[in-house]
Amino acid sequence: MALLLLAIVLIASLIMIPFGLPGLWVMLGAALIYAYTGGGAAISTATLVLVGLLAVIAEVIEYVLSARYVRIYGGSRRGAWGAIIGGTIGAIMGVPIPIIGSLVGAFAGSFAGALIAELGAGAGKRDASRAAFGALVGRAVAAAMKVAIGLGIAVWIFFAAWS
Repeated sequence: MALLLLAIVLIASLIMIPFGLPGLWVMLGAALIYAYTGGGAAISTATLVLVGLLAVIAEVIEYVLSARYVRIYGGSRRGAWGAIIGGTIGAIMGVPIPIIGSLVGAFAGSFAGALIAELGAGAGKRDASRAAFGALVGRAVAAAMKVAIGLGIAVWIFFAAWS
């Protein structure tokens, strides 16, 4: 029964990730609870540490990719920072919108942050728009990467608990 409950939480957590919700951290919390309440075969400490490390890496990737794509699309370092800061502010500001608010806010914030930073740095409208589009593409790629890492974490936790 405990394994079934863990599987349900892992699937729900995986669904949370693309919406900008803390699905990776819910997975890690569920694994911790499962490991220390002894739902059959406990999950090892090494698994918990490595899963936690993967979750941190996924969070870093989410921010870095948006900034990296600004640079790929011709933006400046200032535009890259604008994408990171804008994405963070957008995710926080979007929370009041039910279900998808933080996701929409993060995408819009990355775009707006890069655009404002590029225009403030003296870039032309066309170049600033291109860099802002890069921030948007980067955010989409980052979301996909985070879901992929989340899927790996979910499978790892499930099979660690199962064996």
